[in-house]
Amino acid sequence: MNEKLRILITGFGPFPGAPFNPTEPLVARLLRLRRPALSEVELTGHIFPVTYQAVDRELPQLLKKREPQALLMFGLATRTRYIRVETRARNAVTTLWPDADHARLRQGSISGGADALMFGPHTARLLGVAAGSGVEARASRNAGSYLCNYLSWRAIEAVGKDGNLRLASFVHIPLLARSGTSLRKGSPRITLEELVDAGEAMLLEMVKLARQAARAS
Repeated sequence: MNEKLRILITGFGPFPGAPFNPTEPLVARLLRLRRPALSEVELTGHIFPVTYQAVDRELPQLLKKREPQALLMFGLATRTRYIRVETRARNAVTTLWPDADHARLRQGSISGGADALMFGPHTARLLGVAAGSGVEARASRNAGSYLCNYLSWRAIEAVGKDGNLRLASFVHIPLLARSGTSLRKGSPRITLEELVDAGEAMLLEMVKLARQAARAS
């Protein structure tokens, strides 16, 4: 490749019920990584406000401005005790829970057509390297019906369209052990350092996958 590989890493800000979102410090730490495997990679990051309007406005802007070949997205799953590598986005959205702007959608689907969109077989490789970093990680077929699933759907829609995007993945992370918020009884004591290690492993795997996709295109 004659130019740097471009990878966009995203997280979310706080939302009702989660005044602290650990995806923010995770994205910040991944952007500061300095590794030989990243020497020819341009990393950029973005934190989405937890609103449907922000996703619809900012994702197309980011893809047009940054022109990433791969998109690695993180979201918070407050009730999950392990890392979840999402394998698909469901054509479903809650009409009950408001977003951070107190907006509710009026219909329970994102668009007409398919019941779900798949991320692709590369999710198995991300799962493997995440588990190999030492944290508990599992594949997931249900990204929920809130902003994480909504962003996942919009990102999968964008793959292979007019821009450069060839790969997208979404990873749910649990609450941190020392996040400044109270954890539920029985929650795992996962740390930011452990999340960064798992995130780094997945990022480096995305670099390999994106290079393979670029050579194949």
